Amino acid sequence: MAKKKFKKPKHLQASPLAKAKQAIEINHSELLSFSLKYFVVVEDKFDPFIGNVDYFNVLIERLKAISTITIGEFYANRSSALRIHPIDWGDTTEDNFGLNNEEQLVNKPYQFELTANEYGRVHGFLIGSVYYISSVT
Repeated sequence: MAKKKFKKPKHLQASPLAKAKQAIEINHSELLSFSLKYFVVVEDKFDPFIGNVDYFNVLIERLKAISTITIGEFYANRSSALRIHPIDWGDTTEDNFGLNNEEQLVNKPYQFELTANEYGRVHGFLIGSVYYISSVT
């Protein structure tokens, strides 16, 4: 006689979101790509695009350069020029990116520098091999 399978109670079953996050397997040899889907210009803090062509050129060149590295290299990068590292909200004046459903989207926020202390940083988060830019400062 076949064993009868019992379903876990609903409160013990993984949510669809948890299943989706588990399904995203990170291939560390994939090249990093960028998305502006969640990009927001924070005007009261800094708007790098108004009247600053140099900033825009530096931003595009940095994104172009970083798009040639793999996900593994992004996570392991300790370059003093890039300063790629997770964002600790406790060390900032912000609590989060301010996105709808952020707790479901963002596993760990990251930032990197455009140039050493001159042009600021790019803030965002990774999902798979895509870095979603949230803001630049």
